[in-house]
Amino acid sequence: MQGYTDIRAAGWVARLPAPWRPYALLARFDRPIGAWLLYLPGLWSITLFAATPGQGLWLALLFLAGAFAMRGAGCVVNDLWDRDLDRRVERTRGRPLASGAVTPLQALGFLALLCAVGLGVLVQLGGFAIAVGVVSLVPVVLYPLAKRVTDFPQFVLGLTFGWGALLGAAAATGALPAPAWWLYAAAIAWILGYDTIYAHQDREDDALVGIRSTARRFGAATPAFLRGCYAAALALLAASGWSAGLSWAFFLALSVPAGLLWRQARVLDIHDPAQCLALFKANREVGLLVALALLLGRL
Repeated sequence: MQGYTDIRAAGWVARLPAPWRPYALLARFDRPIGAWLLYLPGLWSITLFAATPGQGLWLALLFLAGAFAMRGAGCVVNDLWDRDLDRRVERTRGRPLASGAVTPLQALGFLALLCAVGLGVLVQLGGFAIAVGVVSLVPVVLYPLAKRVTDFPQFVLGLTFGWGALLGAAAATGALPAPAWWLYAAAIAWILGYDTIYAHQDREDDALVGIRSTARRFGAATPAFLRGCYAAALALLAASGWSAGLSWAFFLALSVPAGLLWRQARVLDIHDPAQCLALFKANREVGLLVALALLLGRL
């Protein structure tokens, strides 16, 4: 491939049997950051609500498997919607559906397999959690469409990727207590910020093909927008911790991811795609530190 791309066809993917490689790339298994970011709001919720360490560990492992399967499924759905547009964007024209390495029919079969794995995880979570999980399919399907009709598709992604905050609570408690809703709102604000950074990689190509985004909407004002998103996320996390009765240790520990988020807004260069990707990926550590803060607040 020529030009900038975030596809990683080398590494462990290159050691897979040749017929498997396009499917690994289609599901973004070469770039697991998306699965981590899908997983983390669920991990927050499990950390906050698990009744015992054993329950927390079991749910954390289930959610990790589910995150990889359903993130892969979401990528397949996204690429089925966008395969014609992807051919016209430098970063995405090498994707398996856009390049023809996988046909739409083959992609649908692979999607069914990934959904079967996700369903296998979901049915182990209890009846109420199953219902909560099924509802999450609505924003999953709507997200690719949102890029065509609103400047805020990143908000729709937040509804989707943040859903684990609700699902984790449902799995751990069989209910959706108030702190879970604060946690979900915090995840949405966080995702709105970091996916705006991600969208700056494609800002110019998106303008040419008619894809809308917060990156295009805010442009050079993105750092200020990020500060607003991240401040809201931190305030909502604090509200969740207060509502759940966490100790002072949570609020003190929350200052560490807060500092990392402030740095993202301070150093962002929207004209440097590689830096945008690096800052986007740094949110895995932010999310893990939030989970640690929640854990410390429960001790």
